[in-house]
This record gives sequence, C-alpha cells and structure tokens, in this order.
Amino acid sequence: MVNNKFHIFVGWWINNFRGGKVMNKLSHLIVKLRYVILIVAFALLIPSAIGYFNTRVNYDILTYLPGDIETMKGQDILLDQFGTGAFVLYVAEGMDEKDVSNLKAEIEKVDHVSDVIWYDSVMDISVPMEMLPDRVYEAFNSDDATMMFIIFDEGTSADGTMQAIEDIRKVSNKQCFMSGMSAIVTDTKNMAEKETPIYVGIAVLLAVIVLSLTMDSYLIPLFFLLSIGMAIVYNMGTNVFKGEISFITQSLSAVLQLGVTLDYSIFLWHSYQEELAENSDKKDAMAKAISATFTSVIGSSITTIAGFIALCFMSFTLGLDLGVVMAKGVVFGVIGCVTILPSMILVFDNLIEKTKHKPLMPEFVKIPQFVSKHYLAFFFVFLALLAPAIYGNNHASVYYDLTQTLPDSLESVQGANKVDEEFDMNSAYMLLVDKNLDTAQMNMMIHELKNTDGILSVLGTDSLMGPSFPREFIPEDLLSDLESDQWKMVLLTTDYKIASDEINNQIATVDKIVKSYDPHAMVVGEAPCTKDLINITNHDFQVVNTVSIGLVFLIIAFVLKSVSLPFILVAVIEFAIFVNMGLPYYTQTTIPFISSVVIGTIQLGATVDYAILMTTRYLNERKSGHDKKEATLIALSTSMKSVIVSALSFFAATFGVGLISSIDMIGSLCNLMARGAIISMFTVILVLPAMYMIFDGLIMRTTFGMKADEPRPHNGGHHFHIHKVA
Repeated sequence: MVNNKFHIFVGWWINNFRGGKVMNKLSHLIVKLRYVILIVAFALLIPSAIGYFNTRVNYDILTYLPGDIETMKGQDILLDQFGTGAFVLYVAEGMDEKDVSNLKAEIEKVDHVSDVIWYDSVMDISVPMEMLPDRVYEAFNSDDATMMFIIFDEGTSADGTMQAIEDIRKVSNKQCFMSGMSAIVTDTKNMAEKETPIYVGIAVLLAVIVLSLTMDSYLIPLFFLLSIGMAIVYNMGTNVFKGEISFITQSLSAVLQLGVTLDYSIFLWHSYQEELAENSDKKDAMAKAISATFTSVIGSSITTIAGFIALCFMSFTLGLDLGVVMAKGVVFGVIGCVTILPSMILVFDNLIEKTKHKPLMPEFVKIPQFVSKHYLAFFFVFLALLAPAIYGNNHASVYYDLTQTLPDSLESVQGANKVDEEFDMNSAYMLLVDKNLDTAQMNMMIHELKNTDGILSVLGTDSLMGPSFPREFIPEDLLSDLESDQWKMVLLTTDYKIASDEINNQIATVDKIVKSYDPHAMVVGEAPCTKDLINITNHDFQVVNTVSIGLVFLIIAFVLKSVSLPFILVAVIEFAIFVNMGLPYYTQTTIPFISSVVIGTIQLGATVDYAILMTTRYLNERKSGHDKKEATLIALSTSMKSVIVSALSFFAATFGVGLISSIDMIGSLCNLMARGAIISMFTVILVLPAMYMIFDGLIMRTTFGMKADEPRPHNGGHHFHIHKVA
C-alpha cells in the first residue's frame, strides 16, 4: 500500500477520538445506504447548479478594500449624490467635430450612461473651441484626437456598467478607444468566463495523468474525479448564500479544491485495498476503510483549512472571500470522500476490478539510502540557500496596476495605451470638495493643484469659469454632473501611471493641498484606491503570515506532542516558501500583489502535511527501538512515494492553469502554487531527514512520550508494510 500522507494522524485520532464506535456504526450505515447516497448526491447537483448560476461574480478587486477608508466612503458619495460610481476616458481619432458630436449623442442613448462630457457639453459646437481656457482645451484635444469623459449611473463593476461598455463598443468604430477601470473589469469578465471551463478541463486532464501513474485501476480515477467534481459543484452552489464571489475565487476554487482534496480519495482507495487483503467481505472492508479515512482525513485537512482560514484575517476582504470558499471546499471534499466515493466504488465494483493493472510509479529504494547517507551535504545546501532565498523573497517585485494582469491585445489595454500616447495621460481621479467653499479659496486650491508635479488638468465648475467665462455659460446638465447639494466634483488628469511611486506621492501631495482648504475633502478614484491597496496588502501580508504560521505551529505541537518539532517543520516548509517566492526576484519577474499575500499561507497549509507524515513515521520508528539513522531511513522510504503523489496531485491541478491563463493574476498564482508544491516536496525529501539526524537529541528530549534511551535491536520487518498492497 502507498503509505499516503493521511497516516499522519491515523494513530493519534484512532487512539484519542472518542467517537470511534460512532464512526464505526456510521461507516456501516454509509455502506448500507450506498444507493440512497448516490441518488441523493446526484439530486443535490440540481440545487447546487442553480445556486452556482445565481451567484454573482465580482470582477473589480478594488471593491474588496475596507469600507471604512476614505476612498471607499468617497465612492459611496459619488454613487449616492452624483448618481455615478464609474467613468471611462473615450478617445476618438481622425473624426471631425460634427461626427464626434453625433457619436456622443449615440453614446448618451446607451442604458446606464449618465452623461458624456465633451466640448459641446460646455458650449455649442458652432462656437470655436479656442474660446475654452487653454488647460481645458488641451484636456479634450490632442492633434487629430479628441477625448470624452463617459459617466455611468452605476458602480465601476456593476452589471449595468459592464453592459454599457459593451453597448458603447458596438456603436463605436475602430478609431475609438476606451480606457478606465470599468473597461478593464469588462474585459476581465469576458476573458474569465471564456477561460474558467478550460482551467477545470486541463486540471482534470493532468490529474488523470497523475492518477494513471499511481493507481492500480484504469477506471478508479474517473470515480475519484466524479466524486470530487460533485463536491466542487456543492461548494460553488452554496456560494449563493454569500451573494457574490470574486472572479479570482471563481477561477481558482475548482482547481484548488481538486488539488488539495485528491489525496483523500487516493487514501480511501488504498485503505480499501489493504482491508480487502485481510477481509473477503467487501462491504465490511469498505466500512473499515471509511473509518480509517474519516479519522485521518479530518486530521490531515486541519492544516489545509488553517491555511485558508488565515486568509480570512486580511483587511483586504478578497482574502476572506477566497478563504471561506476554499475552507468550505475542503469540508465538502472530506464529506464526499467518505460518502459518495465509497458508494461509487461498491456499486461499480465489478467494472473497477476488470480494469485493474500494475501501478506505473516505481517503489523508491536507492534514493532514500542516498539521501540518508549524505544528509550533511543536504543540510549545508539548505544553509547556503537560506539567505539568498530570504533575500529574494523580501525583494521580489510586485505590481498593483490591474492593466498589467491582462494581455496587450485587449481593448481596455489598447485604450489605456492610446490615452497615454495621444494625451500623455496615464490616469484620472477625482476630488470631492465642500460645495460651500468660497470661490477665492477654490481658485487658490485649483492653482496649487495645477502646479503639482504630474498634474495635466484640473476640471471642475470653478476651473471652467473665469472673467471671460461666467457661470451662466455652463449648462445646467453639466453643473449637476459636477455639483451636488453638498459636494463639488473636480476631475484631475495625470501623466503618472497607476500604482507607481510617482502617482502615490502625487496623491499624498494633492490630499494635503485639498485638506488645507477643506479638511473634509476626499481624493477618490482608481489611483487613490490602488494606493490604499498597496498600504493595506503590505500590512495584510504580515498578518496572514503570522496567523498561518501560528495556527500550523499549534496544530503540529498538539498532534506530535512536541516543543521542538513545530519549529523544525515550519522552518523547513517556510524555507520552501522563501525559495518559491524568491525565484521571481532572481528571474526578474514581476508578480501580481495578491501572490505575495496568499501563496505563503496556501503553500504552508497544503504542504506541511508532507513533513508531518514523515515525522510521524520517524517518531514511531524511534519509539519502536530504531536508532536515528535507521528511523530516518525507514521514515523516508515509507513516506517518499506518498509525498511525491501528494505534491504531483497539487501540481497537476494548478500547473496547466498557470500555463494557459491569459489573466496574469490567475496564471501567476497557479504557477507559484504548482512550483511551491514541487519545491516543498524536494525540501521535505532532502532537507527534513537531515534535521532528524542533526536534531535527534533535541527532538527526543522535547517530544512527549519519547525517550532518548539506547536503541534495541529490531528485526527490520518495517519493509513489509510498504509493499503490503501493490
């Protein structure tokens, strides 16, 4: 039998779980009701599918910023008092003024377009544009290109806004370009909807390859994937109670759930095969396998769930979104593994038996001997790589500009490039200022803002007016767009890129200027939100790491009853995380900000089981009288295949997605998770045995129930267990 990682907790749970008799009765009940379970399981797919299709997907990750920060309060004011939460910059090239005016009229007819601000919003098109103040003229025109500001009556990522973007594109020609967060969100939605089914398909394909290497039946992988698929549908269907989930959660949850729960099915199958070798009654054998699986899988899933729960402590609530859905997914995976899968195996037992074959993955004999013999070399490699890994991890470049996560071929990215090219403008954001601020102070503030580095234009009612341009000339529609009962809206355009140090410094300067005139003024929009995102996620990174390490540390200490082992095991996996997150620094790859926050906790929670598995076996062998060298060799020999299967399962579910995803935020996350599983696998196989050899004395003295006595001779029968079931 492949000694799967779930043996980690088997002994502990069987000895300590008071509900053992209850579990035994429940196992036999599951076997007895196998047909009923399958009927109910398939029936539940219907409400789950309905729930899935009725769960809204949020494609704007900026909405996950805390609601109590100033930028988010400002977004609410824009929506409540100005009837807008979103705008885009719209560039028309090579069109005469009359055609642009007609196009503007067409765009204004589109549902959810609140207003379109252009030259003819200020004065009749028959009046020469040169009458506008220079700064205002330059904001609307550049060579043969002219720009409009399209304002929507719903939020940036609202369904109405995204549909309006699509409708505007239909009435536009190839000379027209749109730039802004709403355009980016719309393109992200279209791409994610198209690619998510492909993600699942490629994850399943690679999982089948891994299972065909490790399983002894051609048909059993199909039942594994079917039962896991049903658990995924239940998980996605119950998201309807959340109201909505992020597109990142939507795209990743299926492949992640497959990756972290596939092992549970493998363990059930191997437990069943082991029981069959001693018991000819298949129903009784399956009942015992269910009991063994339930007790061990609950234990094994704790560290994985702990990693996802740590994400819930982020103030950037995308972590809460992903953490809740994935923790729930692991629970559904456990339930499905001990109910649906056993029922399928028993019902289709004859078919499965006919497709039996010899596993293709070899037993590992020479490698454990080599690793045990050269443990000092691997320990020194660990020490040599530690500092560069930590340095790389701490200095990896991350990006926050969401246009960087999308391919250059998308319309929203082309639009952003066109605005930059024609108007030297990279972004625009808004000010909300007290409407009762007197004209003199307002003009002084506008003057200061215009002289701020990187500000191209300041557009508001006060900047439009002047001695030669009285307020009466401004149409009422435009005034209502720019003023509410309490606030004046001022639009700033800048040639600095979103998320750059330059624009963040500029926003800080602008905020200081406007608050010197109006202490309650707010700086709002995509650029200020992104600045907040940078500050918040930097803080979240520390919180999530601390919580995940703390939770896993406590779980290891509790399960292994040791003071020293939590330090050793966490250090080994954290080293693997440092290597994984440090590689982008040395390959000069810039990764999306979310990767640096969530990868560490997911990799820790999902792969620390590899280390716990081997350590549990090591402690058992030391208890049974082997010296540290023999115990290390046995632990590595018996655990190596399981660690490889576990890592390959996780790798299979995520690698393909990382390879094909056009959305870099999804692709980068999956690449890092796939690579992290393999790095953790090699670290546990090569470095952890060295830790046993070097720190054996400390481990024996600080682990409950262990004695550092002289080892007694052993008959070496440990190898029989490894090959008990082929």
